[in-house]
Amino acid sequence: MKIPSLKEDPQTQRWTLIRDIGVLQVKLLVDGLRDLILVPLSLIAGIVSLVSTQGGKPGPHFYQLMAWGKESEHWINLFAALENAPHEVESSRVLGNQDIDEIVGRLESFVKDEVKRGGVTSQAKARLDKILDALERRKKNASPPT
Repeated sequence: MKIPSLKEDPQTQRWTLIRDIGVLQVKLLVDGLRDLILVPLSLIAGIVSLVSTQGGKPGPHFYQLMAWGKESEHWINLFAALENAPHEVESSRVLGNQDIDEIVGRLESFVKDEVKRGGVTSQAKARLDKILDALERRKKNASPPT
């Protein structure tokens, strides 16, 4: 919802700014609370997804939680007040054009290359794969036969 433009008189501009400051504070609190809840829930959902494999395919729990998180991010719309910004405020790229996912992707490529070369990360991956396989075998052995 667009509030009266900052082109209007200074008093309207002032009250629009005060409103936007207050709304941002509420949104930051809601966003922080959501993040506080998502930290343990994402770990639990991830573990449940890994443990509830069927045919070697992980369960959907983690990604269902991610879908809810993305929907809540859209609902919170943290930076909507930029719609009321004066024209001289430009959206700059102080942090560059890359986002965290791209940086993680580059790091992941590095780790994969290390694994292919048989470095330390290769040994760590092999150990983690053994642990995950053992957990899956344990789950299969504990399940009642069907």
